[in-house]
Amino acid sequence: MVTYSTYEAKARFSEVMRRVRSGQTVTVSYRGEPVAEVRPIRTDPGTIEEHLDTLAGRGVVVRQDGPRAFLSPLIRRPGALERFLTERDK
Repeated sequence: MVTYSTYEAKARFSEVMRRVRSGQTVTVSYRGEPVAEVRPIRTDPGTIEEHLDTLAGRGVVVRQDGPRAFLSPLIRRPGALERFLTERDK
């Protein structure tokens, strides 16, 4: 990832846009702290796996290795949903 200060990004805007058009993500910093990202807009929706890979690359999510766990209810109570909806409407 390429980083420009706000001054450099303004002075080299055409260069920043060339990088973005080529598919790169450019970070803009202010006083050494990243404040913005300039990245290409995705026109195709892509698959869920591509979205997860993108988010994992940005550090937003962590991909799980190995099999996924099956979640089951801890306690089965007949009519729990009906009681919940009745109490909610009061």
